[in-house]
Amino acid sequence: MSRKDLIRSILAIVVITLLVMPLVLTFNEILTKVFEKFTLYNLLENFWVPIQVRIVGLVVRSFDLSYIPIKGGMIVNGIEMKMTWNCLGWQSILLFSISAILGLSGSKATFFSKFQTLFLGLFFLFWLNIARITTTVLLAVYSMPIFRIVYHDLFAAILTIFFLIFFWWFSYSFLLTEKI
Repeated sequence: MSRKDLIRSILAIVVITLLVMPLVLTFNEILTKVFEKFTLYNLLENFWVPIQVRIVGLVVRSFDLSYIPIKGGMIVNGIEMKMTWNCLGWQSILLFSISAILGLSGSKATFFSKFQTLFLGLFFLFWLNIARITTTVLLAVYSMPIFRIVYHDLFAAILTIFFLIFFWWFSYSFLLTEKI
């Protein structure tokens, strides 16, 4: 797939994502209940969520805020915030996975450059999600609830889309090298 085709595909995904976002946000609770029946839910909820809560806590403390981890969330400056597997950014991982399949299928890039691209993509996506959660916490502490809600529900998804566009441009420009 050429870079131009990839950008077109990502833009198509952006359009589709923006079209279905209200539907997904409406049915997010139903999707959550369905997922909670799978075994992976327990692993995420009991292992991965506490790790991300602690990492967010490290970042939040750098803003000189009081932070106390609790089961299923944290207390920051006296404000209790719940964090579940649903906050981990599974939507961004899904979008990244779809874009990776589109971006790397049929690519003449070397195995190593594909691996490097996937690794860096997941690495940066992880930190993007930490930044997204931290920003949500900071908005909860410093602003009116509506700003946190709009950011959490809408802007974070748009941020992920912009990240994907930039990431695939960067990958095709600097990471993916063709086989000789």
